[in-house]
Amino acid sequence: MPKQSALPFLRRRGVVVAGAAVVVAAALGVGLALTNPFADHPAAKSAPEVELPAADAVFDYQIGRPYPPAKGVTAVSRDRSAEPARGLYNVCYVNAFQAQPNALDWWEENHPDLILRDKGRRPVIDEDWDEALLDTSTADKRARLSDVVGPWVAGCAESGFQAVELDNLDSYERSAGGLTKAHNAAFAKLLTDRAHTAGLAVGQKNTTDLLPDRKRIGFDFAVAEECGQYDECGAYAEAYANRVFVIEYEDGGFRRACAGHGSELAVVQRDLDVAPRGSEEYVFRTC
Repeated sequence: MPKQSALPFLRRRGVVVAGAAVVVAAALGVGLALTNPFADHPAAKSAPEVELPAADAVFDYQIGRPYPPAKGVTAVSRDRSAEPARGLYNVCYVNAFQAQPNALDWWEENHPDLILRDKGRRPVIDEDWDEALLDTSTADKRARLSDVVGPWVAGCAESGFQAVELDNLDSYERSAGGLTKAHNAAFAKLLTDRAHTAGLAVGQKNTTDLLPDRKRIGFDFAVAEECGQYDECGAYAEAYANRVFVIEYEDGGFRRACAGHGSELAVVQRDLDVAPRGSEEYVFRTC
């Protein structure tokens, strides 16, 4: 299995969703009756109590290359291949619904049927980030995907992270009808069960359409990219009692997020490449 790349692969909802370097994304299996997408999930195992993030955290989004956090930062998100920041609240980034470009050959060689394909049997690609979508549409496929991603989620806890964010929850929006919201909701439920069993809190990554299902899925907080840009911050704040990490990339979105929610949510502006400090592209601002 390939190791994760150190290059940031960014993503955002159906348009620009920020994320970073993870190689193989996968999911845990569930049988899915579309009228009840959670019917076939096994009951979550008893798990250690998870530590939730503070609503008033000062946050830095470091899913590219990690670097020493600025003074005053109390929480960071880093790729699962990175070390947690000592003494801070650490969120582990996992690309859970799509395959990184440098991992597609591995998937084609080892699990070609776990890549979502169009009618011509070509992989369905998220063209913004050149990532193949993973096929979460059947119980069998999700179960086999879980054999890949499960150890990754557990590895976040073993490395010392307190939480995990599962990216590309909205891959169904780019699936050309091959996946549904119910497929990904059921898949996410299994992932949250696995994370909770390992003692990790789980962040909902974007996708306001799934806010009504957050309790059934098991999300504990949110990581919301550009909610100021898209006027979504209030919905996340209400759903998660202000336990929301907000990342903005545009000046306008940052100003709106700070003006409307800067006193209650952890808002940060980063450059789109989430470059490390010292880079020419580096941007880091808080409200």
